[in-house]
Parts: sequence; C-alpha cells; structure tokens
Amino acid sequence: MNRPPPTAGMRHLALYVQDMQACEHFYTGLLGMRVEWRPDPDNVYLTSGNDNLALHRATQPVDGPQRLDHLGFILDKPADVDAWYTFLLEHQISMKTKPKTHRDGARSFYCLDPDGNTVQMIFHPPISQGEG
Repeated sequence: MNRPPPTAGMRHLALYVQDMQACEHFYTGLLGMRVEWRPDPDNVYLTSGNDNLALHRATQPVDGPQRLDHLGFILDKPADVDAWYTFLLEHQISMKTKPKTHRDGARSFYCLDPDGNTVQMIFHPPISQGEG
C-alpha cells in the first residue's frame, strides 16, 4: 500500500496528572487554554484553538517524572485513520487498538513506536482540517 496522505502535525498530547484542579488552572488560567470538553471528572480536553491537550487523572502513582500518556498526530478525515491503520499494520507496527469512533466524534487508533511510546493517529473535528 502507498503511504496515506501526510499527517496535519502533532497537535495533540495527553498527560497523566495527579492534581487535576491545579493542572487545569495552570493550562487555562495561566497559559490561556480553554476547556473544549469534560467527559467526566477524571478527564478534561483543553485547546488554544489549533491544538488539543488532554489531562487524565492518574489513578495510580506515576513512577518517575514522565507523565506522557501518548502523543497524537492529527489526520484530516476519518477515512485517513483507517488508511494509516492499514499502512502501519502492513509495516509490522505494533497496534494497541483498532480504529474507533469516540463519543466526541473523533476517530483514532493507538500504536507503539519502536521504543514503546504510545502514538495516536486521530481525526479530531475541532482541529482537523477536513470534513467529518
């Protein structure tokens, strides 16, 4: 298979946080991001208009200073998610999930980079360039 269309960049990060209220205040009150979506008390999605930062409450102590849950590459169309899944699978990339449409209309899957970092390939309507 030929490589799917290029990604629209890495504009999505997700962090595990222990103090949800303090972290949300830091990113919104100090850095000027706004709440895009709060699906429940343990998760909040923030944006500055062209990016997305997910804060996930750490349910267990996080070992060491690393708090990165995953990094995300934005895709322009939902169909691009499926094309990238097929392409990366054909290149023997380890998959964590299959493509899925989420409650907020995003579509994505998770895979692992060669060092074991979780990477999400995601169509996210508020920041993707294409049509849903």
